[in-house]
Amino acid sequence: MGSIQRQASSGSDGSAGTIDERKRKRMLSNRESARRSRMRKQKQLEDLTGEVSRLQIAITQIQQSINAKEQAYMQVESTNNVMRAQAMELTDRLRSLNSVLQIVEDVSGLAVDIPEIPDPLLKPWQLAYPIQPIAASADMYLN
Repeated sequence: MGSIQRQASSGSDGSAGTIDERKRKRMLSNRESARRSRMRKQKQLEDLTGEVSRLQIAITQIQQSINAKEQAYMQVESTNNVMRAQAMELTDRLRSLNSVLQIVEDVSGLAVDIPEIPDPLLKPWQLAYPIQPIAASADMYLN
């Protein structure tokens, strides 16, 4: 009977040792798994931080480009306003000259060819002036 108890007790001691060994291995495995998980999260955080930095740089570049385009637009708009004012002034001068020609025609009796002044505001798609080529360079579109 003593031998049976010894086998049972030695078996239970061996089982306890096996259980302790399994528990220790599981704890080590869990620690390693947690360490890998922390490393993955750290890498994800670094990747996202890098992406944020790249996106912020891209946003800054886009904002600078927008500002440059807005300045160019404002310059073109200003030039257009000046040219519109000049066109109106020249049209008024032409009307005055045409009225002088009309008076000369009436007084002298000579037939004078007085051209009609088209109104660019009524028909903006019909140019009142001869088409002149506009010199442009490729670098003006790169800004």
